[in-house]
Amino acid sequence: MSLILNIETATKNCSVSLSNHGEVIACVEIAEQGYSHAEKLHVFIEQILLESGVQFRDLKAIAVSQGPGSYTGLRIGISAAKGLCYSLDIPLIAIDTLEVLARKLQISEGYIIPMIDARRMEVYSAVFNAQYQKIRDTQAEIITEISFSEYKETLHFVGDSTEKCKAILIQSNFVFEDEIVFPSANEMSRLSFEKYQKGDTVDVAYFEPYYLKDFIPTTPKK
Repeated sequence: MSLILNIETATKNCSVSLSNHGEVIACVEIAEQGYSHAEKLHVFIEQILLESGVQFRDLKAIAVSQGPGSYTGLRIGISAAKGLCYSLDIPLIAIDTLEVLARKLQISEGYIIPMIDARRMEVYSAVFNAQYQKIRDTQAEIITEISFSEYKETLHFVGDSTEKCKAILIQSNFVFEDEIVFPSANEMSRLSFEKYQKGDTVDVAYFEPYYLKDFIPTTPKK
């Protein structure tokens, strides 16, 4: 067996899946208005292993969503993944968060634009074709009326930024897939298994989240 635990915490969705040879055995997740990852993540991990009859020692690798996304969410997920890899002496696999989000949608033509909210009118985004090949690198960008205007193909927007972008991105070839909001560990399973087969892992000691932007602390409102 090639049992891999997949952890996705880059957004408000705290998500854990267990997969074998790239097929999902079980997935547990919850998306709450406030971030509850610190309280829920380890509970979900224990729950999914218990319900699947799997021991920690049975795992072959841990896969984690690397970002971009929430600073806090990424830190929590990656810290948990690193701790498990250290204690179990198994490899760590890093998965592109925007690709995980893009894979929630299947299309036959056009492009998928996964977008993760970066506050105000800024988003983290990339462009994928129907085969999930990245044709434009990940960027942190401020959305304006001319964003993505260079594309004449049908663009399918997914993620938690679609609602705020609808009033600005109004070209006829833009389609907003409102039902797809957050990335999920469910879509990580095939990606993590493919990387595991190739030996495409990261250094547990030195791996850091892909924040894309520098962290800027803010003063809480009184």
